[in-house]
Amino acid sequence: MLSITIDWTWTWWVPLVLLIDIIIRILAIIIVPRNRRPTAAMAWLLAIYFIPFIGVLLFLLIGNPRLPRKRRKKQREINDYIRETSRGLDFGTLRPNAPEWFRSLVRLNRNLGALPLSGDNGATLISGYQESLDAMAAAIREATSYVHVEFYILQADASTDGFFRALEEVAARGVTVRVLMDHWANRNKPFYKETVRRLDAMGALWHVMLPVQPLKGKYQRPDLRNHRKLLVIDGVVAFTGSQNVTDSTYNLRKNIKRGLHWVDMMARIDGPVVASINAVFLSDWFSETDQIVEGIELFTVHQGSGDLDCQVIPSGPGFEFQNNLKLFMGLLFAAQHKIIIVSPYFVPDEGLLTAIQTACQRGIHVELFVSEEGDQAMVYHAQRSYYEALLRAGVRIWMYKRPYILHSKSMSIDDEVAVIGSSNMDMRSFGLNLEMSMLVRGEEFVSQLREVEDQYRADSRELTLEEWKQQPLRSTVLDNLARLTSALQ
Repeated sequence: MLSITIDWTWTWWVPLVLLIDIIIRILAIIIVPRNRRPTAAMAWLLAIYFIPFIGVLLFLLIGNPRLPRKRRKKQREINDYIRETSRGLDFGTLRPNAPEWFRSLVRLNRNLGALPLSGDNGATLISGYQESLDAMAAAIREATSYVHVEFYILQADASTDGFFRALEEVAARGVTVRVLMDHWANRNKPFYKETVRRLDAMGALWHVMLPVQPLKGKYQRPDLRNHRKLLVIDGVVAFTGSQNVTDSTYNLRKNIKRGLHWVDMMARIDGPVVASINAVFLSDWFSETDQIVEGIELFTVHQGSGDLDCQVIPSGPGFEFQNNLKLFMGLLFAAQHKIIIVSPYFVPDEGLLTAIQTACQRGIHVELFVSEEGDQAMVYHAQRSYYEALLRAGVRIWMYKRPYILHSKSMSIDDEVAVIGSSNMDMRSFGLNLEMSMLVRGEEFVSQLREVEDQYRADSRELTLEEWKQQPLRSTVLDNLARLTSALQ
């Protein structure tokens, strides 16, 4: 007779796996959409439904876009302290006749980021890569009390040797040098060990930001970054913008092989707003070290060389809201004549895309500067997926020619208001990166920015809708797939 042997182990495992799969899908519907944008929620649900176990693992690893609760609480305490400390202080004379929308936007920034609007500031834009490194080194050499350095990437290489020599010189004469740099962006990168050795040798006080060190009890979502770039000297002079302290190739073999060089923009700033930039550094120092820097008042105001109105807007996963996104949205809806956007990584959410399309439909002249070449494949293709909608709306798209990566980040509105800083116009900068932007009101500053924009336009080519329609199918498929994955936040 025919005998049949039943593998009872296998029989039990099949329903168990199916049961777990059903439980995962039900829990996903309950947990994933809560307090999350519909597009992001849908992207996560699709990942979990189509690849359940991998999707769940990814969600557990990078599904929470917030910093740990303790860190967020610390940020709220810092904001409350900044508001209380700055209340009633004199931050210079503001320019007259500010439009109501500008005053409203300043209130929004104050409510979200805590820092005040200040007047009597001077600002000079520096668009040359080595020129800005040399300018920062020259300013450091003037330090008498302290130098605060905070950059996403900080590397002691041939291009930045003057910057580090300046730090060493002032440290040798007793100036306190404090340094913050992002952990993930620097660890195991070229020149990291040399950079650390030079900081230790000069006696600098330095820490990594957002460290992923679980064995030391320091852990958060591993792809959160502190993307800020700032330098403060004695609370009198500051620099901020898009540039890291590294060679224009970032010293990466793949960039050198492709001949890529980064194009950036920094601003040298003096006046009362320097105190706000310093407050961002001191806040980050406290967040990373639990140390309050003694001997430095949070808001010691110095007279500036100009009469620009400036406000600093910090943003990132430590804040309850996306401060930089709300700033950009407010400016887009306030514009009356012209909007020029420079963003190397442009992956807008639905609201930002609608705001830009609406601006075009209102008759506003809108230009967008991006790079023809991409250094990050997923972002590059996700960005390209928006070009057709932008071109059809009437946006003029300028593509900075190879082999350069246009890394500057700015927005100018009409002829009086602009924003510069570290923030891209993408979902990473809105939700996952700690960023710092500076709002500026003043025709003199916008005029400087217009000159830089003219330089970029001269080194770019315009993308037309007719050209875009000739894109091969494989590019369209890659762009659309990248667009879908960009929502996984």
